[in-house]
Amino acid sequence: MKNVEASVTGSAAAAILAAGLGCLALGLTTTMAEAIPAVNEALVFSTAVGALSGKTTVALIFWIMGWVALDVKWKNAPKDVHKVFLGSLLLIFFGFLGTFPLFFELF
Repeated sequence: MKNVEASVTGSAAAAILAAGLGCLALGLTTTMAEAIPAVNEALVFSTAVGALSGKTTVALIFWIMGWVALDVKWKNAPKDVHKVFLGSLLLIFFGFLGTFPLFFELF
């Protein structure tokens, strides 16, 4: 059987983990915007959309910066895809949790 970890490049692992970072950033900005009115006002980049425009823009910036930084560091290096995938799933879970009203209303 082929060794899966050795065949996965660092660039692919960087993309997987960066997706988790972007999701976590969205969850954190959503929770902060709902808990702190000044943050909510600062995230209004478009009045037609409201604070959602800032939340998604911040998440997009974190996703791209994370992807670029990890890709530069891990490019063409074999990475353990299982660990990277599980780490990304954990980040996605916490990011997803941060977007639920039952969670962010606790703050």
